[in-house]
Amino acid sequence: MSDLSLTILSETADDAEAIERLHERTFGPGRYARTAYRIREDIEHRLDLSFVARIGTLMVGSVRLSPVRIGATPALLLGPLTIEPPFRERGIGKALLERALEGARDKGHRLVVLVGDEPYYGRVGFKRIPKGVAIMPGPVDPARLLVAELVDGAFNGVTGPIRPDHRAG
Repeated sequence: MSDLSLTILSETADDAEAIERLHERTFGPGRYARTAYRIREDIEHRLDLSFVARIGTLMVGSVRLSPVRIGATPALLLGPLTIEPPFRERGIGKALLERALEGARDKGHRLVVLVGDEPYYGRVGFKRIPKGVAIMPGPVDPARLLVAELVDGAFNGVTGPIRPDHRAG
């Protein structure tokens, strides 16, 4: 595979079925019980801020961003980020993350939140949210609730529940 280049492309409606199969393979049926999935099931992800990774014509990864609010503050919820298992640890996840954050910043977004491991997501600027500052509507390990400021200081003073933003579009 070393002669094939990785390409990061905007997700299209035609990618939905392949992405769903990828989520099934990598996360299994238990994914629907996770708090972040519960938030996302109530809103559509932003197609213009969601991306797929391909090697040749093979889809090997996907990342999505969905509109949320933290209290009264608009933000984006990142996820799911998933890579086909044989293609992990090759920089594909980081490339998808960087493209998603760049796209969000270019469209004027200021904050992105997610539930994940700080050592992994910290490589692209995510930091742990202090306990109790932002609250998910279900069980989440507070050490895994992370935020990336796309504009310096954007998280200053932000507090409240994280919930779907039905006004975004």
